Amino acid sequence: MNWDRIEGNWKQIKGSVKEQWGKLTDDHIDEISGKRDQLVGRIQSSYGCTKDEADKQVRDWESAQK
Repeated sequence: MNWDRIEGNWKQIKGSVKEQWGKLTDDHIDEISGKRDQLVGRIQSSYGCTKDEADKQVRDWESAQK
């Protein structure tokens, strides 16, 4: 699924994001509002990983979405 579709369906996809990255709170997910760069940044800060690693996690998750 491409990111435009993810962003457009953010309300339906929030559960999958929460399942994948359990450290993100509902408030974090609401603030992200489907913005990919904000998701990467929030994963980076919440999990203490590099931007490249957070980006890879989002890419892997994105490819798994149907």
